[in-house]
Amino acid sequence: MINFMRSFFLAFLLCLILLPEAFSQHRNRTSSEIYHELLKLKETKRVLYVAAHPDDENTRLISFLANEKHAQVAYLSLTRGDGGQNLIGKELGLELGMIRTQELLQARKVDGGRQFFTRAIDFGFSKNPDETFNNWDKETILSDVVWVIRNYRPDIIITRFNTDAGGTHGHHTSSAILAGEAFKIAGDSTKFPEQLIHTSTWQPKRIFWNAYNWGGDYEPEENRVYHTYPVGDYNYLLGRSYSQIAAESRTMHKSQGFGATAQIGAGKDHLQLVDGPKFSDDPFENVSSRWDAIKGGNEIDSLISQVLEKFDFFNLDANLKGLLDLKRKLQLAEGKENWLTEKRQALDEIIFDVLGITAEFNADEELSFPGKEIKSTLVFNSPSKAGIKLESYTILDKKLDISAKVNENNPFKKEIKITLPLEYPVSQPYWLEEEILDNVFSISNQQSVGQPFNKASLSGLLAFELEGQNFQYELPLMYKFNDQVDGETKQPFTITPEVVVHVSTKNIFLKKGEETRIEIEVGFFDEVKNGTLTLEGLRPQQYKVLHNRTDEVKKKKMFTIAIGELAAGVEKQEVVAKYTVEDGRSFDQDIIRIKYKHIPNLTYFPKSKFNVLDLNLQLSEQHIGYIPGAGDDIPEVLGQMGYRVSMLENGSLTSNNLKQYSTIITGIRAFNVNENLANNMDQLMDYVKEGGNMIVQYNTSSPLLTSQLGPFPLKLSRDRVSVEEAPVKFDNESRIMTYPNRISEHDFENWVQERGLYFVGEWDAKYNTPFTMNDPGESPKKGSLIYTDYGLGTFAYSGISWFRLLPAGVPGAIKIFVNLIEQAQDGQD
Repeated sequence: MINFMRSFFLAFLLCLILLPEAFSQHRNRTSSEIYHELLKLKETKRVLYVAAHPDDENTRLISFLANEKHAQVAYLSLTRGDGGQNLIGKELGLELGMIRTQELLQARKVDGGRQFFTRAIDFGFSKNPDETFNNWDKETILSDVVWVIRNYRPDIIITRFNTDAGGTHGHHTSSAILAGEAFKIAGDSTKFPEQLIHTSTWQPKRIFWNAYNWGGDYEPEENRVYHTYPVGDYNYLLGRSYSQIAAESRTMHKSQGFGATAQIGAGKDHLQLVDGPKFSDDPFENVSSRWDAIKGGNEIDSLISQVLEKFDFFNLDANLKGLLDLKRKLQLAEGKENWLTEKRQALDEIIFDVLGITAEFNADEELSFPGKEIKSTLVFNSPSKAGIKLESYTILDKKLDISAKVNENNPFKKEIKITLPLEYPVSQPYWLEEEILDNVFSISNQQSVGQPFNKASLSGLLAFELEGQNFQYELPLMYKFNDQVDGETKQPFTITPEVVVHVSTKNIFLKKGEETRIEIEVGFFDEVKNGTLTLEGLRPQQYKVLHNRTDEVKKKKMFTIAIGELAAGVEKQEVVAKYTVEDGRSFDQDIIRIKYKHIPNLTYFPKSKFNVLDLNLQLSEQHIGYIPGAGDDIPEVLGQMGYRVSMLENGSLTSNNLKQYSTIITGIRAFNVNENLANNMDQLMDYVKEGGNMIVQYNTSSPLLTSQLGPFPLKLSRDRVSVEEAPVKFDNESRIMTYPNRISEHDFENWVQERGLYFVGEWDAKYNTPFTMNDPGESPKKGSLIYTDYGLGTFAYSGISWFRLLPAGVPGAIKIFVNLIEQAQDGQD
């Protein structure tokens, strides 16, 4: 029975995942917008735009095709942008990927497109496609591109990048290579035949490159077939130009700092034919209307034209008869194709807009868990005079009979109580449910592949009747509340585990002769449950629970645990904290919440894991001053090691204040975002000159708030080493390599994502360069770390990705960074 229930609810969740975006939250459109949607209903062209990352897409072309040509346009991003940097917070990796996914979805709401993804993980900068495919399983990602093509069934494909290697990100080039290969094989039933259980082959008509030149207008090449679109045009129904729509869409990529200002006036975008038949005037030449392919389709097409011709912008109810006649014909049309289902749903949305429907399904709280009773309210209203007869509301497998007539602004309300079964799944992003392998998300359910995000954790189906026509309205359960500043606010209703396990730190540093402790907190969303805490990864004799206490008010159990030594020769051990309650259920997930106003609240449940590090570090008792940049976790890691760390905010960078710190460290991109730092470099250089130790982490080469980045001239470049296994040569006698921790080749193993980025390209001869490294096939680079003596103190600048390496608990990187800090205690060379 348990297995049956699990299968049922997983299937139910999948249904929610695959619901169209339109049903996530309905917003009533104006009459001109409704007319615009009717134009899109009539058009059946489909376009798939392909690139590598969130923010790669050309929002101006997407806006033009979706709103001028009324085509269905989807953007397939190979990755979720997990490997990028974050301008608005400290989230990196998987958490940044979740943010950037939602930013893409917000962008698509603006420009009218749809969104898809493959299973590829953004592992950071890649210099060429060979390196990219060494990190990704090319066949897996190619199969995902083919899968999206076969399901979405585009008439044309457009790539943001071309297949010429060099000059751009290796992921970029790879996206064009994969799109080109998928174009050739998506119609071949011998390629990825396992997909054909769920879909069928499809051959797009043409594939294009969205041709461009960096920094200037594109000049079409001779002997190439092109088409030019006037993407700067103005849409009178929407009251904006496509450049304005595109700028608003692109500005949604806030974590990447891509706020955009619209171009004023005309603009052009060029499509260069890559494969497929040549054409004379139109990239869609010889692409037939899909209405022609179904029985009764021509009549439906004609009816849409009639509704458009007679459309009443001022009395929307006058349009109902034509729309309901159209719905009746569309329901009778034969065919189960996705595009036809989407047209039916789109027509229903148009009818809902004409009726002015407001429909909500709201919970009394944002978070709940399986087994708990949820109190919710169903609300339905229409200002139209048309008589809507509510019939039923189905939530999970329970059908609630409703008998009510709604019209003329008299709302219907019903209180509903729901109890989720214990087997109901939590609201984990579907691509994080399984173990990640080799820079590819593991997704065992083929039908989930490509989907942008989980849909609502819980939805109900409202059935009603109007003029003899039956409607079904999918309503997600939301949490609605009034914010003092923002007013009415809605957030996704989220299902959590009943018990969460929170570890106080990601890294535990063992110290010889000292007892090392860790605090673990077990939180209960309901009553406190007795149970047992175990640490998987450590043998029972390697740890002991010193004491625990229960806080019934806060519904928590707090454990203090002593960690013993690791096995001889082991520097790092990953450990998972698991709490098992008396009924045998085990919980080993934490809860992480990410909140920004431009996207919905995000929640996910990572494993409750941490690293135990036995590195025998030699540390002095230092007070470190940390100048924040764009956000990173280095201060927390330094505190875990045993250093005392203070954050230096505005007004704290004066000579007298700086004297109390043995070492000053700047956060990542601090010289790009921290004006206080840039304005006080003279004070910081005086601090170094008088005996201080200063470490500057990476900055991007542009824009910089000051050109003075150190005591002697240095200039940043875009040089980087993106292969984390790239060999490193180092000066064995450099004090950075010897004091207080002797560094060996072993310490450059098991780094994560990359060696570093934005290395120093030019530097004064007074700087020392202990490292030489390069990616395969490239020239050696010495600018990953430079350091110098200045007066009585020491200064270092480094493009090494400490902000990734230290939180990940990479032993060798930690040792080197400690050596940089300990230069404050070392004598001069």
